[in-house]
Amino acid sequence: MSNKNCTSCNAPLAEQGATEFKCPVCEQKIYRCFRCREQSIPYICAKCGFRGP
Repeated sequence: MSNKNCTSCNAPLAEQGATEFKCPVCEQKIYRCFRCREQSIPYICAKCGFRGP
């Protein structure tokens, strides 16, 4: 995951604690760093505009 950036804060993803999943609306990949996941920082899908916690 190290060459990917968090969808919320754009930080490079570390191997541990980060995650990736598909947008529930359009299935675009969403990447989340540990900090944004733990603090429930909102994200916005770049493809469809879906907002999630």
